[in-house]
Amino acid sequence: MIEELDTARSIVAWVLIAAGGFFIIVSAIGINRMPDVFTRIHAVSVGDTFGAALMLVGMMVVAGFSLVTVKLLFLLLFLWFVGPVATHAIARTALQAGEKPQLGESGDELDRERREPTK
Repeated sequence: MIEELDTARSIVAWVLIAAGGFFIIVSAIGINRMPDVFTRIHAVSVGDTFGAALMLVGMMVVAGFSLVTVKLLFLLLFLWFVGPVATHAIARTALQAGEKPQLGESGDELDRERREPTK
């Protein structure tokens, strides 16, 4: 019975770790595929936060109830708070540096919609 629980716990842990790795790889691909700095930041921040969270939860499952789990939980909370703040700081700095987000296919569809009132 105990061996079955250890096997189930290992399977759950490795599924979580693999899923986290998948999200991190997809966000790394998003860096190369996205057209401007703002969409790249979005792809990385979402993938990084969710991927790291899944990997840390998987490590918590492997560690069981111990001091290591508490440390991993603190690390998870730290990443959840710091990641979005860092992403916001980078986006704000890019805006202040003069970067303009691409809007639509041509980059200025929103400007045209604002100039031309809809009827």
